[in-house]
Amino acid sequence: MTNQPDHPPDRAHVRTEHRNPRSMRLDTLSVADCAALINTEDHLVAPAVKVALPQLTALIQDIEPRFLAGGRLIYIGAGTSGRLGVLDASECPPTFQTDPSRIIAIIAGGDSALRTSSEGMEDDPLGAEPELSKLKLTKLDTLIAIAAGGTTPYPLGAIDSANRAGARTALLTCTPIANSAAHHTIFIDTGPELLTGSTRMKAGTATKLALNTITTTLMIRAGKAYENLMVDLRATNDKLRDRAARIITTLTDLDRPAALTLLDRADNSVKHAVLMHLRSLTLGQADARLTESQGVLRAALDA
Repeated sequence: MTNQPDHPPDRAHVRTEHRNPRSMRLDTLSVADCAALINTEDHLVAPAVKVALPQLTALIQDIEPRFLAGGRLIYIGAGTSGRLGVLDASECPPTFQTDPSRIIAIIAGGDSALRTSSEGMEDDPLGAEPELSKLKLTKLDTLIAIAAGGTTPYPLGAIDSANRAGARTALLTCTPIANSAAHHTIFIDTGPELLTGSTRMKAGTATKLALNTITTTLMIRAGKAYENLMVDLRATNDKLRDRAARIITTLTDLDRPAALTLLDRADNSVKHAVLMHLRSLTLGQADARLTESQGVLRAALDA
């Protein structure tokens, strides 16, 4: 049966809308059994992400040269998908010292949708046009549309707009997509939700894992880490000063008081502090060497 003009599209075919046979008696479970079943379902998420690693890898490899050349990463979504994009983008500046303009998230309904539901906005395929127009996308930019069910008009329409602008595009979804306009499609098969259609659960967890993988790998490749330490850290509060001091003591022969003194001399920058101590440089000399090394501490130490 075809949809009537005033009827919503039939999404019965969407994988995330199917009923989960393992939770048919969900409303009869005790608290303990309910929590245990949720945990059992959650154990299916990481293996599903593992299956999608080839697609995630191909996407990150495509993003890397564009991002390092000055391009931006733009997330776009509605509801839970949009909120997860905003979360990941907002965590990059404090974690990696990225400029907030480099990793951007757009959510249907704007920032108010982070706290107040505005899912009705997701039905407009042209809803993101004003925000995308302001960004003036280029061929160096990458837009990742996040849509757990794969049918949301708002992020799907943004893919078309980004393609026309020459940007690279990707669709991150938890349901099979027969035809996608995006250059990359990442399908993470989390299956039907424990609570039918509630993609804030397994699909949301899988989305968070995928976004963590994309930005963390990209930042590591951009020189934001040395070994497994967050060296692109500017100590702006007590917690970060403590972490910075511990990183400096780990990478040098300094004790904690000396590390904190060095951190002050290095204008609270871990990279500068380590380079100053290990290569006997002034702050200005360390800054120049890091600039020559594109901010990569290992390369600056080896120069």
